[in-house]
Amino acid sequence: MSAGTVQYPDITRYDTFPKLLAHNAEQWPDEVAMREKEFGIWNEFTWRDYHDRVKMIALGMHRLGIGRGDVVGIIGDNRPEWLHSELAAHALGAMSLGIYQDSMNQEVAYLINYAEARIILAEDEEQVDKLLELAGECPCVEHIVYHDPRGMRKYEDDRLMSQADLIALGEELDRERPGLYMELVNQGRGEDVAILCTTSGTTSNPKLAMLQAGPFLDHSLAYLRADPKYPDDNYVSMLPLPWIMEQVYAVSQALISRITVNFVEETETMMSDMREIGPTFILLAPRVWESIAADVQSRMMDATPLKQKLFNLGMKIGMEALEQGRRSKLAHWLLFRALKDRLGFTYLRSAATGGAALGPDTFKFFLAMGVPLRQLYGQTELAGAYTIHAPDDVDFDSVGVAFDNSEIRILEPDDQGVGEIVARNSGMFLGYYKNEEATRADLRDGWMHTGDAGYIKQENGHLVVIDRIKDIATTAGGIHFSPQFIENKLKFSPYIGEAVILGHDKPFLTAIVCIRYGIVAKWAEQRGIAFTNYTNLSAQDAVYDLIEQEIEKVNATLPPAHRIRRFLLLYKELDADDGELTRTRKVRRGVINEKYEEIIDAIYGDSDSVHVDTVITFQDGTRSRIVTDLRLVTLPDSGESSAA
Repeated sequence: MSAGTVQYPDITRYDTFPKLLAHNAEQWPDEVAMREKEFGIWNEFTWRDYHDRVKMIALGMHRLGIGRGDVVGIIGDNRPEWLHSELAAHALGAMSLGIYQDSMNQEVAYLINYAEARIILAEDEEQVDKLLELAGECPCVEHIVYHDPRGMRKYEDDRLMSQADLIALGEELDRERPGLYMELVNQGRGEDVAILCTTSGTTSNPKLAMLQAGPFLDHSLAYLRADPKYPDDNYVSMLPLPWIMEQVYAVSQALISRITVNFVEETETMMSDMREIGPTFILLAPRVWESIAADVQSRMMDATPLKQKLFNLGMKIGMEALEQGRRSKLAHWLLFRALKDRLGFTYLRSAATGGAALGPDTFKFFLAMGVPLRQLYGQTELAGAYTIHAPDDVDFDSVGVAFDNSEIRILEPDDQGVGEIVARNSGMFLGYYKNEEATRADLRDGWMHTGDAGYIKQENGHLVVIDRIKDIATTAGGIHFSPQFIENKLKFSPYIGEAVILGHDKPFLTAIVCIRYGIVAKWAEQRGIAFTNYTNLSAQDAVYDLIEQEIEKVNATLPPAHRIRRFLLLYKELDADDGELTRTRKVRRGVINEKYEEIIDAIYGDSDSVHVDTVITFQDGTRSRIVTDLRLVTLPDSGESSAA
């Protein structure tokens, strides 16, 4: 369907997710709503299939006593069953609570107890194990429903029920009261709280933003006016469904625009599955874009000298053309046409990134390739993104302009126009669940106080986000700097997976760097460098030399006062399970400063190494002791005097 003929439904009439689903199932029952790859085969599900499954799960939960005002927890990977469960909860007037499937037990227990979830819909044995281990800690849970029955026969718990049995209860109730489901759906109102969405929780436990169905749909419609989608579009759902932006794309926008949502078989098959689909638009987190860019550069290590020369030439021509505001046909035919096909990007009409800042170098890499990448900016509390670049107005340093339903102001700007970003829109959250104090702190006079520092460019009206206000740092010499900006420049290197910039109240800037293990391992193997594991590889002199060269490249692009003077390679990767990152991969700087205090003190000391004797815990619960000495490297010409 062309842009000129698409008509989105009247969301004042269909003001809840289940009402929209029922409308789609009635008007386009045989149109494909979603696909899921299983055992190598793409299975298709129509709007009628989607609606019927939601109906039976809702009626099954109704039979169990779940109803208006209750909280339904959902935990698992991106699957059609997640969407079925979520909309079934909404159909009953209940609130859905998405829990990241890789959450540790204590995180899961906190969310379940805080929300007082009465029923949890889980994907498989792994998630059920987690929930059963928490049995004594979560007395509010009355029912645990699992979708995948594999491995479940060994369990004996009165709360356990298969999804098949839940659906059977729904079918029985539907026979007894055929009109009950639509009665329940029609009782729903746009002002009902539909979603309890976890905030990023960079400083503490996540809060739960209360998002109402009608405002959420209205904001999604504003998003579609800024970046249209159509019924013949394909989207590949790869980001966690508890994240606000995946709720916008895979749930809300899909219901409004009738795009086909595709679910990959496994995380490991993501890129090959995406290539099979050839999506017309995608949303990926910055870490995924960084990983793809690093993987492309890594693959060139294995290429023939001729292919490496062609790649370098194509990138050079493409980057030069991009700087001149145009696309190079020569670079397209020489390199980018085949590369885009390899990545599954051939049919992309729109590509987006959000959730954290994407480094300008990575941004330019994809734009030069011809990927129509655009930066988004927003918060969970404002129903996700509310700014975006226009296709013909991409500014590498900005996050674009506001949607037509959104307003942005800069609070108390300094003489450079920099201040706190405050915003409001039609999708504004109702408040934080059971936390009026936090609501009053963040929502003042109808404006959401984001906690981010930024400014609006006078020449084009674009919003520029600098960093979290609390994260903007100042050296002992009074030099202001944004750690995030420098970290993003470092992560454009294929060899650097994560970096933490230090320097607040210190005489100069330093860095804790985590190598990108898969790519550095390949690099080391090609050079005959023996290693045993991550810790051992990151301690190799040759690897230190490699990372030093990468840091020096970044230093060359920075003012002297912002250059990194010393660095070390950490003995492990930063991990959300250890509380070092949020589930959306944002650095928890407070945790880093506390956990690695001795290492940080050593970086700013006189020694050339720091001794580490610690124990790390893996996701499966096993523990390993690490005893090692980390080298401290001082870089030349790092602008020490300027920084101090």
